[in-house]
Amino acid sequence: LTVVDEADEDGNSVIKASLCCEDRSDLFPELIKTLKALRLRTLKAEITTLGGRVKNVLFITGEETDSSSSEDHSQQQQQCCISSIQEALKAVMEKSVGDHHESASANIKRQRTNIISMS
Repeated sequence: LTVVDEADEDGNSVIKASLCCEDRSDLFPELIKTLKALRLRTLKAEITTLGGRVKNVLFITGEETDSSSSEDHSQQQQQCCISSIQEALKAVMEKSVGDHHESASANIKRQRTNIISMS
């Protein structure tokens, strides 16, 4: 999990969040719910899956930007925002490893058994 502040082509602040975890059916709804709770919107998403794992690279920004705030205050808010995003995404990732690991692998085994028995 990495969360860094970057700038887009126009020089606007954009947060790049990269996370890699086990793939599961409720991963994307959880990510969307988490980002909405933080009042963030996704500008771009790059998603790669391989062998039951998924890598998400999200380019996100705040719903509203306040151009009247000072630069120091803005940078301080950005650091706080990055910490909040890291904690929230880490919780989503840990949920995928803990709660859904056993049930996900059990479902895969059941599917294989059903396919074999039906052949």
